[in-house]
Amino acid sequence: MRRRDYAFPFRIDRGSRQAAEAGYADHVRQMVMQLLLTSPGERADLPEFGCGLRQLLFAPHAEALDATTQMLVTGAMNRWLGDQVEVRTVHIATPDEAPDRAQILVELTYVLLQTGALNQTTVRIGA
Repeated sequence: MRRRDYAFPFRIDRGSRQAAEAGYADHVRQMVMQLLLTSPGERADLPEFGCGLRQLLFAPHAEALDATTQMLVTGAMNRWLGDQVEVRTVHIATPDEAPDRAQILVELTYVLLQTGALNQTTVRIGA
């Protein structure tokens, strides 16, 4: 039996008129996106939840920013999704690698602990 979870953002499926569902890998990817795009303090019921990447957007791009971003992402992933995934790599694109210099581009590779499947997600912060 394949695991199914509610899709994010929550919506009603037009065909079944029930809550839309997502497969396990998609659901975990959606949780990763929620975590990385949420700033701590943004959720009143869980004020520590989030990663805080948006606050780094206007910092000058340097190796120190990349290291800080990697540390924030890895720490947040381990804290909030450590029972779902094992982080393998966190790559922060250099200004030459990113399609837009006004963005932070984070490429995250992780293993789904339940299935052992390797997944990759790219998150763009900014314009």
